[in-house]
Amino acid sequence: MKYTATSIPYSATGVFSTLVNDYISGNGTARDYVPYTPNLEGIKKAIQERKFSAIQRQTLVSVLENQYQILGTIKEEKNKAAFEKVQENIVLLKNDNCFAVTTAHQPNLFTGPLYFFYKIIHVIKLAAELKAQFPDNDFVPIYYMGSEDADLDEVGSYCIDGAKHQWKTKQTGAIGRMLVDDHLLQLLQNLEGYWTVKPDGKEALAIIKAAYKKGNTINEATLQMVHLFFGQYGLVVLQPDDAKLKSLFVEVMQKELTTQFSHTAIQPTLKNLSVNYHVQSEGRPINLFYLKDAHRNRIEKIGELYLVADTNIQFTQAEIIKELQTYPERFSPNVILRGAYQETILPGVVFVGGGGELAYWMELKNVFAQAGLNYPVLLLRNSFLFINDKQAKQWASLEFNSDALFNSIQALELAFVKQQSVENLALTEHIASLTDLYKLIQKDVIKIDSSLGDHALNLSVQAQKKLALLEKKMIRAEKRKQHTSLARIHSIKSELFPDNNLQERVENFSKWVGEYGWSWVEAILKNSNSVEASFTIIHTSKD
Repeated sequence: MKYTATSIPYSATGVFSTLVNDYISGNGTARDYVPYTPNLEGIKKAIQERKFSAIQRQTLVSVLENQYQILGTIKEEKNKAAFEKVQENIVLLKNDNCFAVTTAHQPNLFTGPLYFFYKIIHVIKLAAELKAQFPDNDFVPIYYMGSEDADLDEVGSYCIDGAKHQWKTKQTGAIGRMLVDDHLLQLLQNLEGYWTVKPDGKEALAIIKAAYKKGNTINEATLQMVHLFFGQYGLVVLQPDDAKLKSLFVEVMQKELTTQFSHTAIQPTLKNLSVNYHVQSEGRPINLFYLKDAHRNRIEKIGELYLVADTNIQFTQAEIIKELQTYPERFSPNVILRGAYQETILPGVVFVGGGGELAYWMELKNVFAQAGLNYPVLLLRNSFLFINDKQAKQWASLEFNSDALFNSIQALELAFVKQQSVENLALTEHIASLTDLYKLIQKDVIKIDSSLGDHALNLSVQAQKKLALLEKKMIRAEKRKQHTSLARIHSIKSELFPDNNLQERVENFSKWVGEYGWSWVEAILKNSNSVEASFTIIHTSKD
C-alpha cells in the first residue's frame, strides 16, 4: 500500500473555529489565555518551570504498575516486548527529568471515532521528537482515560460506513465502571462479521475480542485494547479513577467544596474570552460530581447543606469534608477541574487535544494559578482525511484541487458548471450595464417630472431581480446537462464527509485497518506533525 500525504493550513479547511485558527497562527487574542506558546520554546520553558514531587511520582508509578496487572497473560504470551517497553516508561516516571506528553479521551466503544487514533499517535510521535530536542530529559506518551464520563450516547457507540451502532445497556454511572454485557458482545459479533470479509481484519478483531470479555469493566477492556494497539510504541494508559491518585487532589477538591474557587476563577476569563470567541463551558458553582455505586451526580450547595442532585444524599460541610478525606474516589472533577486533576497526578509538560478541548483549557489558567498547579503547553491534535485511489481519480477528473474537498456541495456545483459551460453563466456585466442605463433614464424622466424618478428606480430594481432570476435558471439548465458529474461530487463528498462532518469525527478505524492492515497506522505515525500544526490529506493507493 502506498500513502501520499499533502498538508494544508487548518484555516483552509473552513471547519475549524476562529479560536483554533487564531491559536495556531498567533493572530487575535487566543494565546493571551495560556502561559506558554505552542512551540519548542514554550515547551522548553514549561520543562524548566514544571514541579512534581517525589511523592506524586511514587504514587503515580505505584498506581500504574497495579493497573497494568490486569493484562494478565497478554503481557507474557502475546506482546512481551511491548509490555516491557511500557514498563520501562512507567519506571522512567519516577525520575525528576521525566515528563508526560498527554492526550485524553473517554473510553469509547471499540475506540469510537478515528481521532481517538490520531490523538494517541500524536503524543507517541511528539514524545520521541521531544527526546531528540531535549536529550537530557525523558518524555512518556500518556493516554489519560476519561473513564468517569457518564455520556453513554456519545461514548457507547461506533460508526462504520455511515451506520451508527449503539450499546444499549441499563447500566448507569461512570462509563469506565460499567461491565461488558451480552448486548456489547452482540455488537462485537456484528463487528466480527464486518471485519472477517476484509483483507486485514483478523489482527484488529483479535485485539478487540481479547479486550472485551464478559465481566470486564470498560476500564479494563479499554486498557487492554489500547495496550495491544499501541504498547509497542511505549504508550502508557492511565485510569485516573483511582483512590490513591485522587488522594493527591483532596486539597484542591476541599478548596472547591468550601470556597467554590474554580467558578469564581474562570469568570474574568469567560468575560474576556467571549468578546471574540465562543465560550466552551461555563461550569457550575461546584465543579465536582459525587461518584458512588452506579451514579455520578453533581454536587450542589443549598444554604449550609451539600446536596447530591437527583438523590436523597446530603451532607453538612463537616460531613462532606470527612467523606472526601475518607473516600476521595467518590469525588469526580467535571470539565472545569478535570485538567487540574490531570496535572496534579501527571508530570505533564504538553497536552494534546482537539479544538473543543483547547477552548475549555483556555478558560482555566486562573484555576491552575489558584490551585498552585503547573499549566501545560497546549497543542492542537493532528487531523487527517483519507482518500482512496478511486475517490482521488474521480476528484481529479472534476478538475478540483485538494483544498476544494472542504468546500460545500453547493459551492462545488456552481464552480463546476461555470468552468464546464461554454457559455458565460454570469450576468453580472449585463446587470451593471442595465443599472447604468436606468440611471440615464432616471435623469431624463426627472427633467420632465421629478415624481417619475422613483418609478424609474423601481423599474431598475425589478429588472435586476429578473436578470438575477434568469441567471439562476441558466445555472439550473447547465446543471441538468452536467448531472453525471454533479452526482459524482455528491458521492465523493458524502463518502469523505459523512453527515457533512469530518471523516475523523464520525467513522471508526475498522474499515481502514481492515482494508490496509497495520500499514495504515504506520502511515499516520509517519505523517503526523509533532509541534507544528497543519491538516493532512493522505491518498491511499495500491502499490
